[in-house]
Amino acid sequence: MYKRSNITFKGINKLAIPAIIAGTAEPILSITDTAIVGNLTVNPTEALAAVGIAGSFISAMIWILAQTRSAISATISKYLGAKKLDEIASLPAQIIGINLVLSGIICFMTLFFVDEIFRLYNASGLILQYSIDYYKIRAIGFPLTLFVFSVFGVFRGLQNTYWPMVISIIGASLNIGLDFVLVFGVEGFIDPMNVKGAAWASVIAQAVMAILSLILLLKKTPFNLKLSFTFNKEIKNLLGLSLNLMGRALALNVALYLANAYATKYGNNYIAAQTIAFQIWLFFAFFIDGYSSVGDIVSGKLLGEKNYKKLWRLSVKLTRYSMVVSLILALFCAVFYFPIGRLFSKDPLVLESFYGIFWMVLIMQPINAVAFVFDGIFKGLGEAATLRNLLLFATFLGFVPVLLIGDYFNLKLYAIWLAFTVWMLMRAGILVFKFRRKYLYKNP
Repeated sequence: MYKRSNITFKGINKLAIPAIIAGTAEPILSITDTAIVGNLTVNPTEALAAVGIAGSFISAMIWILAQTRSAISATISKYLGAKKLDEIASLPAQIIGINLVLSGIICFMTLFFVDEIFRLYNASGLILQYSIDYYKIRAIGFPLTLFVFSVFGVFRGLQNTYWPMVISIIGASLNIGLDFVLVFGVEGFIDPMNVKGAAWASVIAQAVMAILSLILLLKKTPFNLKLSFTFNKEIKNLLGLSLNLMGRALALNVALYLANAYATKYGNNYIAAQTIAFQIWLFFAFFIDGYSSVGDIVSGKLLGEKNYKKLWRLSVKLTRYSMVVSLILALFCAVFYFPIGRLFSKDPLVLESFYGIFWMVLIMQPINAVAFVFDGIFKGLGEAATLRNLLLFATFLGFVPVLLIGDYFNLKLYAIWLAFTVWMLMRAGILVFKFRRKYLYKNP
């Protein structure tokens, strides 16, 4: 259990590759939904726009609530490094219980105001109706998803990315298969459910993942789900860390909300193109996040060991590896630039809008790689307040001004992606600067 941290190429990738596979399961599900509904024979552009809008809001809710995953991971890895896991034996059950209650409350409240929520995204008519239909079903999966993410946080804290990978592969495979069956139907057996079918496919897959997560948590970790009503000594710190990360996620989602709201304002083809571009951006983000996860997992353990020299070497190696991966992904998409667009839509106006800004998505990838790696490292170090303040700064002094100026000059989707580029540059640059200043020359 208490092995020294291995930051060789083999050691890093032993954690990173399963984390990449596990991390990309969620965006693969979203991309599959996007590609399938974008190829419906009835109202495909409206369906694609609706899934993009509702999916963006769902991601916002999940990202905000699921920040406890990083907090759990950071706390457990720190105690693992200090060889004191027994002191937090009751912690996972308590934080999972709190998460489930919180997600149930959020689910109920958002369902009550669902019409008003999507009107804030400038949705109307058929797009609004599709968004509501999709969301009402997907919201059922909120507690399930949050439970799965919490269990993944436990495994990551224990330096184990294998079982999250297994669960994610099963969930993604099931979701993709159900997408085809439920969206398009099976003649003589299942009627086509269109957008609702995509939503039910996700919920069923999430339920299966939750069951598998429960079984593996009990069988493969030293923790159980027996609730103790005497709170663990770390619960206050963990909740504080989670709240700071939630504040960070809230700022992040302001940027995502504005991007979708402005794209919807420009017209159906623009929000459809924005949906495609953002789903690809999100896939890249989760792919690179495999190395960010190693930063999250290992940096907390190194902090527990007070091994600052190895922590610095870890940051250098993770940055190199993630940049290489990001460049390979960008090059692949550049080679298949036009076929990728046609995979998601056949509408000429949607494709024209998408091709106009897809190159911006690709050139951002090395910047994203640096930002995500250091984001993960700072999570593992428990510096949630730094991440919260940075996202507030980058969003309200970077993303928002650039978007508003671009909108004023009628740049449309170019304004959105220029704002994203400035946003990521600020996140990457400031985190690198702060990490170098604090940890480069720190002695044990």
